[in-house]
Amino acid sequence: MTEPKLFLRLDLTSRVRLGPGKIRLLEAIEREGSISAAGRALKMSYRRAWLLIADLNSYFRQPVVATTLGGTGGGRASVTALGRTVINAYRAMENDAERMVRRRSAPLLRQLKAGK
Repeated sequence: MTEPKLFLRLDLTSRVRLGPGKIRLLEAIEREGSISAAGRALKMSYRRAWLLIADLNSYFRQPVVATTLGGTGGGRASVTALGRTVINAYRAMENDAERMVRRRSAPLLRQLKAGK
């Protein structure tokens, strides 16, 4: 039996939205150390990644990603303590929701036709 998939998008306000793409981008920046490397890892243009980070930073009183200007080695980016809090809160909500979906969808899954 397959498990249902859940995609969580949290609308904090009508303009402030957090979803799996922005969270994956924050995690990639944490892992890669730069916006451009994170974008490449996610097959996303630098411009798109930069715009998403600008959006995220504009949502909160403090930035979720801090950047330093490039030089010969290029610029750097790091997820701030607030950024880590955003990631952790989103992933915790996602885990809670996934547990609930698994539990509540079991009766539906049992009623699916074979092969569907």
